[in-house]
Amino acid sequence: MPSGQEEIGWDVVSCILTLGRFCAQPSELSLAERWYEDTALEDLLGVPMDKINDARLYRGLDVLREHKDELCGHLLERYRDWFGVGFEFLLYDVTSTYFEGLALRNAKAARGYSRDHRSDCKQVCIGLVVTPQGLPIAYEVFAGNRNDVTTLQEMVRLMEDKYGQAKRVWVFDRGIVSEENLEWLRQRGAIYLVGTPRSQLKKHQAALLDQTHWKEVRPGVEVRCVEGSQNNERFILCRSVDRGAKERAMLERQLNRLRTELGQLDKALGEHPAADLEAVGRKVGRWLGKYPAAAAVLAVETKKDNQGRVCGLELKERTERMQWAQLAHGAYLLRTNHPSDDPEAFWRWYIQLSQAEAAFRTGKSDLHLRPVFHQKTQRVEAHILVSFLSLALWRTLEQWMRAKGLGDCARQLLLELDELRSMDVVLPTRPAGEIRLRVVARPEKALAQLLAHLQLELPQTPKILKNVVPKTAS
Repeated sequence: MPSGQEEIGWDVVSCILTLGRFCAQPSELSLAERWYEDTALEDLLGVPMDKINDARLYRGLDVLREHKDELCGHLLERYRDWFGVGFEFLLYDVTSTYFEGLALRNAKAARGYSRDHRSDCKQVCIGLVVTPQGLPIAYEVFAGNRNDVTTLQEMVRLMEDKYGQAKRVWVFDRGIVSEENLEWLRQRGAIYLVGTPRSQLKKHQAALLDQTHWKEVRPGVEVRCVEGSQNNERFILCRSVDRGAKERAMLERQLNRLRTELGQLDKALGEHPAADLEAVGRKVGRWLGKYPAAAAVLAVETKKDNQGRVCGLELKERTERMQWAQLAHGAYLLRTNHPSDDPEAFWRWYIQLSQAEAAFRTGKSDLHLRPVFHQKTQRVEAHILVSFLSLALWRTLEQWMRAKGLGDCARQLLLELDELRSMDVVLPTRPAGEIRLRVVARPEKALAQLLAHLQLELPQTPKILKNVVPKTAS
């Protein structure tokens, strides 16, 4: 960043902001008032505690926001140099983060579908592009009521304008795409692999019943290619034993609860028949709406007495729907225009979408992306940029850990390193007065071994903070 008349460079302030978020500071205020003083950043960066305040950090956010595009381009080059990332595959997904407060000065704040189950709060949506390794490379902030489907074309065009229209494979979840989006991608010559709505699975019932041509990609998971449509597309049918067991258990649980609730209503109607048919219908509809999977395979009919009052309910299982539900449990369908015919490769590409979902979880749980306390549009975008940079640090740390044979749980590594301590030693001397030294405490054996494995060396020489010379008598 270009330097001006500021006392502390904005690059240093940006570093402090990003490290604070990396260490789970939810706001600039908590960073300035509590966290910074308890860290070694004063020694590492040379910025004294009395120079860190919320006003300087807020101004740092405003300056940092202007450099978003350069930062994203910088990360691309670093990923190439450090990890050999080629960007042949890009994964795109959308999440949301909510506000504390009314967010009246934020043009993008709106109520919409909340992934955080906070429909009572305004939010913004975030579209994130990551590599199959989970490394974040770009993002955009959308209005909180923006439909996921409407963000895809804008994001793809943005990436192509910045980094070229290379023959990369875009991987999307089923909630991101529509037929219009797929046609737009085909016209641009883009290659895609997407999940499909569950309703399209019915068209491939015969393939599900056929026990041939399946290929096991890992224990309990099988895939096969099925006949595609026009547009040089092909479909990949996948089925998972574990996923099927989970879906069967969910359906069984819903069926039991729905039968229980409707059974209680049937008993009440038997004791006190109801003349208001609409009221009974609303009660039944409320329970059917609460358990949609069970409602799809159960038919509910009312029983009436001689006076035309509803005196009970009759539940009937829809046999054909139940059989289809049992067959479809654990099955899902992928769709692609890639020229390859290897279903295993398609399945492995698609499950890498979990990296985008994991990035969202890390951002929200470990890096405090939510909730957002800022109210201005620009400050909110800067808050998200700091979270994006912190996520890049987090994922880079995980890549480094893998290279060192330490797994990929960055959270556990940080908890262990949190045991490192520094202390100030005050030495009274004569006639020089006090000498204050800052030293790093000797780590426990396990932590010392971890540091050696990471090839990290702690400072061995004490740092002289201050020499206090006593006043001479006048």
